[in-house]
Formats: sequence, C-alpha cells, structure tokens
Amino acid sequence: MQSYDYSQRKGIDEITWERFAQLAKLLAEKLSSAGIEVVVGIARAGLFPATAVACALRRELYPVRVTRRVNDCVTFEYPVWKVDVSTEVNGKVVAVVDEIADTGETLALVAERVRQVGASRIVTASLISHSWAKPMPEIVALSTDALVIFPWDKNVFLNGQWQSHPELEKAFDLQKLNE
Repeated sequence: MQSYDYSQRKGIDEITWERFAQLAKLLAEKLSSAGIEVVVGIARAGLFPATAVACALRRELYPVRVTRRVNDCVTFEYPVWKVDVSTEVNGKVVAVVDEIADTGETLALVAERVRQVGASRIVTASLISHSWAKPMPEIVALSTDALVIFPWDKNVFLNGQWQSHPELEKAFDLQKLNE
C-alpha cells in the first residue's frame, strides 16, 4: 500500500506548537456557538485538537480510532475501525474533531457512526482542511492546500535517534520535483 498522494500539495506549511495552540483556540471559538455537549476525537493525531477543544469548552472527550495505518505505515486502502464510538454520545450534540481533512473520508465515517449511536446533532470539525476534502468539515481553523507539517510528525525516533519523518522526506522530494 502506498502513502498518501502528496502531488496536489502547493508549498509547505509547517505548524509549530505555538501555531497549533492558536489554531486550536480558533477551532474552539468557532465550535462554541454550536452548543457542543460532547467531543469525539479521532485518534491518533486528531486527539491533539480534540483534547484542546474539549478542555477549552469544558466538555467530555471520547476518543475513537479509525485509521489506514499500522505502526504509522499506510496499510489499508480505506479507513478501518479500531476503537468504536462511545454510547455516551446518544442524545447529545457532538463535535467530531480531526487534525486534518485530506479526503474528508475519515470525518464522514466517524460522523456516520456517531449518528448511528444516537447523537442528536453532529458537527464535523478539523484543525486544517484541504480544498479537495469531500465532504468538507463544517468548521475548520485553517484551509490550505500546502503540505502540512505538524509538530508531532516533523521528527520521529527511529533506530535510536531522532530524525525527519521518512514519509515527509518523500513528500519534500516530490515537492522539489513539482517546483
């Protein structure tokens, strides 16, 4: 299975921890008027903004795990369920939060499952979204078609040392070819 298609990206946008905090605050502000009662965060990386939003809005957070990856390597063509939605969403207004909407498929999959478990209303939200996400999240802190480098992805601990994430290295190389 191949990694994500990075050929559509236009430029590089590196998100620092400080900028992440600013974007998470903006996402919480945008969600504040939606009457959110519960936050569902999509693990792994979606838990970063979901936790920030849940803390800012003083709401309960319930994680789910839907992924194409195993040990950070893309393994599945389509997202697969690893941790299901809590029944605590039943009858509640729920924000489904992820770090990035690339295809939009993961947010849509989780939102549909939250609906099946009985949420009264669902608001999809993403820290960042690409223009080609279908469906587009209802609430987004930043829209960009750049290759987004999150602070938690920039470096990984491999073979006893910190180094650039191998997937990002390939994406950087592709960016250089497209320039």
